[in-house]
Amino acid sequence: MMAGARSAGALTWDRVVVVDRNPDCAAAQALGDAQLAIADWTPYFREYLGSADEADAIVPSPLMPHLMYEWVRDRAKERWPDREIVTRPLPSTPPTPWERAAPDGVHYVSFATWMCPINCIEPATCPHTKGPRSWTMPATIRDYVAQEGIAGPALFHVTHRAYGVGMLNVADVLAADRLVRDVAEDKAAQVLVGTVSHCHGALAILSMSEPQASVVNRPVERRSVPHRRAAEQRPG
Repeated sequence: MMAGARSAGALTWDRVVVVDRNPDCAAAQALGDAQLAIADWTPYFREYLGSADEADAIVPSPLMPHLMYEWVRDRAKERWPDREIVTRPLPSTPPTPWERAAPDGVHYVSFATWMCPINCIEPATCPHTKGPRSWTMPATIRDYVAQEGIAGPALFHVTHRAYGVGMLNVADVLAADRLVRDVAEDKAAQVLVGTVSHCHGALAILSMSEPQASVVNRPVERRSVPHRRAAEQRPG
């Protein structure tokens, strides 16, 4: 799809990196001039996002795990190694027609109760209902967070750019990291972090415990004990 978009002049880029464990992956071959990073996603993003350009964008795989959340979580663990930083379940059921909580704490939500085509671009007219798409997940999640009184949300919104290609902005991922840092710097906090499109989403609560109290090391006060010398008796 990206190759078709470029051929039509709908998308341009300075550089494309394809991340795959397979050196012969179809995406790299289709794009021709793509740089291929033979790696697992998690270690690749750990290195890349540490110095990424905010103008970059990520084209997620439809079957990609919640990688951006995992990066924000791991950054918090590196920042505060002495604090408990865990994924918590959502405090209540999200207000979407379909939702499921996964064992790892991630909550999946959708406005669709039907099977959507994998290449749906979520147009203004829903291909399934044939009516207006009157919903959008980011607004719904912002309302949910306000009602629950938790911090955030930090949302990575995957939007259609051209020819069926969806992207999320690196700037949003880096902003989420800064939000977590600022909210939890000096207190316990829970931040809702989500990767969403207009119709679907994966949500998680990033929970950080109270910072440990600072310990001031003071020198131990010692009392000086007078040293008494015994009188030396000499025979007279």
